[in-house]
Amino acid sequence: MGEAMTASPPPPIQPSEADRYFLEGPHSRLNELIILFRAARDFIRGFRMLHFVGPCVTVFGSARFLEGHQYYELAREVGRALVGLGFTVMTGGGPGIMEAANRGAREAGGRSVGCNITLAHEQVPNAYLDRHVTCHYFFVRKVLLFKYSYAFVVLPGGLGTLDELTEALTLIQTGKIHQFPVVLMGGSYWQPFTDLLKEMVAVGSVSATDLDLFLVTDSVPEAMAHIDHHAIRRFGLTRRKGPPPRRWLWEEALGERSKS
Repeated sequence: MGEAMTASPPPPIQPSEADRYFLEGPHSRLNELIILFRAARDFIRGFRMLHFVGPCVTVFGSARFLEGHQYYELAREVGRALVGLGFTVMTGGGPGIMEAANRGAREAGGRSVGCNITLAHEQVPNAYLDRHVTCHYFFVRKVLLFKYSYAFVVLPGGLGTLDELTEALTLIQTGKIHQFPVVLMGGSYWQPFTDLLKEMVAVGSVSATDLDLFLVTDSVPEAMAHIDHHAIRRFGLTRRKGPPPRRWLWEEALGERSKS
């Protein structure tokens, strides 16, 4: 069942000329400045687009699990449940589990946003986004996904999902962000990951307390109870109100008009 509802992997990808140039070492001062302006443009677009979306929970997961797959349907349920807690659902904006979480949020009448990325195989923003921003640089996209979120739900995924999961745990472990709840959905899928961490504890490269930074569960109600306790109650989100949009700055609250 799962294989029939999993997208085929894209062909091997070669770096674009711009990406290759960015990472190949020092350039002229002018070209380095142009690169900085491009990254700043991504940040500015993201900050303006997402400033008024409200407290978010970011859902990570594979783009390859399509509608009908058990993990797609689980992500859809997660999206609906997060809306029930009052959160805006944020994802990477693409297909698969990202689409499913955004879709669940939309179906529950909640808010759904995405931080898409420009890729060689043209990842298109999914159809269930109220608002999205498309970034060129992965590091900008990751900042945006973390900046506006009070919890992270991680469903089964590949290298990109592992990157985002370990980034979240590292930021929490090092005190760069608060100890926001991290929930891994799909116990059997994440068993090798948790086994690896236990082995790292055994050899001393990871502290035993680091295993308390996340919850592994198959239960959506248990996941929501964990987020309610460690995010909503801890940070008083029901009492927190952000600044109103300023019309003279062409700012809009989410729901006034959908942007791309």
